[in-house]
Amino acid sequence: MPFANTPRPPAPPLVFPAAATGLSRRGFVAGCLLAGWAGGNARLEGAPPAAGAKEKTVQFDGNRAYAHLKEICALGPRPSGSEGMSRQQRLVAEHFSKLKAKVKFQSFDAPHPRTGEPVAMNNLVVSWQPQAQERILLCCHYDTRPFPDRDPDPRAARSGVFVGANDGASGVAFLMELGRHMGAIQPRFGVDFVFFDGEELVFQPNDPYFLGSEFFAKSYRDDPPNHIYHYGVLFDMIADKRLNIYQEVYSVQYARSIVLSVWAQAAALEVKEFIPKIRHEIRDDHLALNQLARIPTIDLIDFDYDPWHTTQDIPANCSAASLAKVGKVILAWLQNLPDPPAGGGDPEAP
Repeated sequence: MPFANTPRPPAPPLVFPAAATGLSRRGFVAGCLLAGWAGGNARLEGAPPAAGAKEKTVQFDGNRAYAHLKEICALGPRPSGSEGMSRQQRLVAEHFSKLKAKVKFQSFDAPHPRTGEPVAMNNLVVSWQPQAQERILLCCHYDTRPFPDRDPDPRAARSGVFVGANDGASGVAFLMELGRHMGAIQPRFGVDFVFFDGEELVFQPNDPYFLGSEFFAKSYRDDPPNHIYHYGVLFDMIADKRLNIYQEVYSVQYARSIVLSVWAQAAALEVKEFIPKIRHEIRDDHLALNQLARIPTIDLIDFDYDPWHTTQDIPANCSAASLAKVGKVILAWLQNLPDPPAGGGDPEAP
């Protein structure tokens, strides 16, 4: 159903089976550790090992990732603070707990752009090798826009249903499948998956975007943890049936070496959907990470997607094959991670 014109009450606390944890109003709550989960079907293999390296043979299952995408969309719209978002949080947290990851929430309130009433926000952080002090960040947003405001039907644009299959669910589904392989590949750095809330709780063009990533970045800057993030990758709109991923302008500006490493891996694997040309200047969650937290972060995004912010951003316009191609590249890249940029940030960054 469409997002209501008035804010919903804050989502109820999330309850997990066995080693359960609840939401904290500030900071991180304790992690959840539950039993593992595995599965299989049609897959794409990762890259061959680098010279002298012992690389695991891993296979990203695009069909399984696509099934997650459909499962998420079946929850309906998932704006920040909504019932749909609460259900998604349970689904995703339980999934990663079963994979024996450390799962925790970073909670905060943000004013609703229409009423000013507080909306409960929850970034979700999933940690692999949580003891590692040198880490990288893989992230996406997991909220959906309240309405499909770019729909060609004016009535739908004001009150239609927006399930955000590509713009919202694709990054979540991708990381859900990627998580199945993290224990096997053991990257050289610890890895955190971060799901940002409040990316687009917007009703008017001047409403604030990127609430979750800004809160995360400011917390990292102002209250530094015991670990350091060397760099990051943001996944957004990566399931388009006609996948074409260009090098995004701000990504090249702030994290050129990371862009080059990912595209070099794609070229080595002959994944031609990673196009080595700069195109699109996109304001996205990676800006807060680069500008506030000083974590060199790239935006992996296919912005040439006709159903963007319309009622037609549905699973039928997404593809398991596209998710598999991105997964093939990233699984191989994680096993051949580049060195941190000199000085903790690329020299091109302002």
